[in-house]
Amino acid sequence: MRNSFPLFGTDDETIYNPDELLDLFLNCTADGFAIVDMENRFVRINHKYTEIFGYTEEDLIGRTFYEFSNPDFVPNIIKDVMNGMTFGNMITQRYHKDGSVLDIAVSYSPFRNKQGEIIAIIAIYRDITEIIQMENELHRTRELYELITENTTDMIKVFTKDKKIVYASPSHEKVIGLSVDKIIGRNLDEFLCAEESAILDCKLQEILATGEPQLLRKKFRTVDKESVVYTEYNISPIYNENKEVDSFVSVGRNITERVKNDATIRNLDRLSVTGQLAAGVAHEIRNPLTALKGFSKLLQTCQNREKQADYLAIIMNELDRIDVIVNEFMSLAKPQAVQFVKEDLRSILDSTIKVIHPQAIMHNVQIITSYPGDQLMLLCNPHQLKQVFLNFLKNAIESMPEGGKILIGIEINHEGKVQVSISDEGTGIESDRLRYLGTPFYTTKDKGIGLGLTVSNKIIQEHNGSMKIDSTEGKGTTVIVELDCSVYSGQTI
Repeated sequence: MRNSFPLFGTDDETIYNPDELLDLFLNCTADGFAIVDMENRFVRINHKYTEIFGYTEEDLIGRTFYEFSNPDFVPNIIKDVMNGMTFGNMITQRYHKDGSVLDIAVSYSPFRNKQGEIIAIIAIYRDITEIIQMENELHRTRELYELITENTTDMIKVFTKDKKIVYASPSHEKVIGLSVDKIIGRNLDEFLCAEESAILDCKLQEILATGEPQLLRKKFRTVDKESVVYTEYNISPIYNENKEVDSFVSVGRNITERVKNDATIRNLDRLSVTGQLAAGVAHEIRNPLTALKGFSKLLQTCQNREKQADYLAIIMNELDRIDVIVNEFMSLAKPQAVQFVKEDLRSILDSTIKVIHPQAIMHNVQIITSYPGDQLMLLCNPHQLKQVFLNFLKNAIESMPEGGKILIGIEINHEGKVQVSISDEGTGIESDRLRYLGTPFYTTKDKGIGLGLTVSNKIIQEHNGSMKIDSTEGKGTTVIVELDCSVYSGQTI
């Protein structure tokens, strides 16, 4: 046998030693190599084999593979390879020298001489332990996600940027009676009205611009049309490998019970306030009723036409006054449908003051207003804002048992937000109790139910606003309501 051969043809003058070429190949490959002769003895291993299994040449060369731990099928594989068969990329488990288990992809091939005779076996090993671990972890994670999504009561959807639904959790059928196969593949717009679709588009554009999740609320009827369900969706972006938004995931929660509880709490607070105002309203109505009685008796005895006309005018004015008081009182006592409309903030406050005015008179309290000259039209729910301001005014009156002044001011700050401040000259609130205000059923009053500020804060938040209370013990309290609504100054802008 020749000891050298030309690498690139017979005419090439560069000659390589085959042993050197084999060494170069074995030392540069990323796989572990082992050559076993026909007597099952190790005759060659490369450095990568040592890295994978921890055995050195001194540990292996001249020893048979039977002296080491191998899977049961290996002896039969070796026999088949000696008969000319080849086995590629077999996934097995082997042991490191220290006893740890390795996941190995191994290939067996016969090694032939120039005459085509099999003189040895080549085994190629690739350590795939980390890959297998990652796959197992991915599989476990996937099973966990499937377990969560299949059993959660939240409605989970994954949809593309063009709003095509690619995944929907089974909880949709439990909540709204719509099976998964009737959701996947359809467009979200099919489940939304035109107005809701436009709102969703705005939310998705905001997510694309900021990367921040967005909250969306929806009210709809179940498939059987028997009940109304309120849901709250949190929509988040899903990024691809290029850090670009590829799709969206929405997690919807059935908040029907929460909405009902909120409505119950608001009605409870509304009725509580209404009950406390009843005495004041009765006092306010008693005055015009006294006038009505007196002038009605005068009409019976008076023959003068001019005086009769004057008496009738006075009676009509007093009846109108009673009508205004009763209407304002009933608007607070009766729950109203939540609907946002354009309303003048000054009109809302004046209407609230009319209702609270009898109680203010009974407690010797003077209400002073300071409004800007122009109209302040807000996109709001007037009845809810009246409930808010009524709570604050009632608290202010009750904080001044000896009488005093309440100052109501309106201004627009530099951010374009409208601020309403209500200040009293009452006893104030201790600093250590101030932080608990707004907590449900926490009250500083002997007969309070502790829901007024809770409800008020909730209403203000629904108007995209905020509430701040500053108080100094012995000097008074100021409530500042900041509303982030669309502000108009006499006209729409």
